[in-house]
Amino acid sequence: MLIMKEIEGVLHFEDVALPAVAEQFATPCYVYSKAAITANWQAFSEQLPAPHKICFAVKANSNLAVLQVLAELGAGFDVVSGGEIARVLRAGGKARDIVFSGVAKSDAEIRYALSQGIGQFNVESDAELERISEIATGMGLTAQISLRVNPDVDAKTHPYIATGLEDNKFGIPMQDALATYLRAAKLPGISIVGADCHIGSQLTELAPFLAALERMLALVDTLAEHDIQLRHIDMGGGLGVTYSDEQPPQVAAYIQAMLARLEDYPHLALYLEPGRAIVANAGVLLTRVEYLKFNGHKHFIMVDAGMNDLLRPALYQAHHDIVNVDCHSKAASITGDVVGPVCETGDFLGQNRTLKVQAGDLLAVKSAGAYGFTMSSNYNTRPKPAEVMIAGAQMHLVRARETLEDVWRGETLIPNEAKA
Repeated sequence: MLIMKEIEGVLHFEDVALPAVAEQFATPCYVYSKAAITANWQAFSEQLPAPHKICFAVKANSNLAVLQVLAELGAGFDVVSGGEIARVLRAGGKARDIVFSGVAKSDAEIRYALSQGIGQFNVESDAELERISEIATGMGLTAQISLRVNPDVDAKTHPYIATGLEDNKFGIPMQDALATYLRAAKLPGISIVGADCHIGSQLTELAPFLAALERMLALVDTLAEHDIQLRHIDMGGGLGVTYSDEQPPQVAAYIQAMLARLEDYPHLALYLEPGRAIVANAGVLLTRVEYLKFNGHKHFIMVDAGMNDLLRPALYQAHHDIVNVDCHSKAASITGDVVGPVCETGDFLGQNRTLKVQAGDLLAVKSAGAYGFTMSSNYNTRPKPAEVMIAGAQMHLVRARETLEDVWRGETLIPNEAKA
């Protein structure tokens, strides 16, 4: 849906002018659209009615208000830490709708998850399986588990977000999966409910998903031969979005392609764990131009947002379109790098961009709703930015901008030896 639109020469998010957001909450500032999150969620949910299940990948955007919107829509949640479990519950999500993934779950996290009654664990190793069994048995509980299997499928994405290859840390190797399932079937405190895989993020082709599904269904068949019957198959997330010129499959085509293959498995529900596809294009990062600089060789557009606010360009060489909020700017056109104030050469939001821009202009970094604030830091002692949710003509501050006191909260000075 069209959430960012031009009205009288100024970009709006839903019915709110972006300069009004910056004026009230300053910059840098993350801005999310409730309508876009809702529409993106419904694109999945209308294709996957119960008993199928959609679990939002909380790591993409863990703001409580974002999780609240999704919980009210009936979402399940894919989490990777005890902290994310607590966030989901605080936002109104139901424990039974939580799937707990992650490769290094601690004793404390497993105990907390069991005590809250989460839906299931996606187990990533034999050692983790045995630990869950021991803890669950000691608590007098039964843990529902799904084994995360690594299908060794090339997702054809950035190596940092490819997760389904043998070289990756995630999951149990396919050749070891049967033995681990047979072991799980004998362990106390364990109930096997499914099989899980996730091959990577920002995938723009259907072929890797379907290749992984074929390998997972072959495992399902093998398990059935050993009297292990599964209730669902979890194909993870990873569906890409358009950042610049990518053309990922439509949500309906993506889901229907998998459901068509599952027609021979009517007993299996399909679980999916989208994150980026729900929130990426539902958010922007607003930033103000501080200076223009030309060093005789190259132009730099210096803004008040840096790599500590939006890490993706520096970490993944990721592309985000950047636009002037003033659509009819009379400023001169400049081609250069959009860079921030962080003391690193890698501190850029975009390279070789052509913009009509001058000092003081407000820019919008598009497609910043996923892996934006959640990956932010206080590097260079920079307070984290505010987050704002737009709902129609209303602006809601859903996270206040940090103060310097917030940044060093928890730190202490040591005693001064000269005064001791």
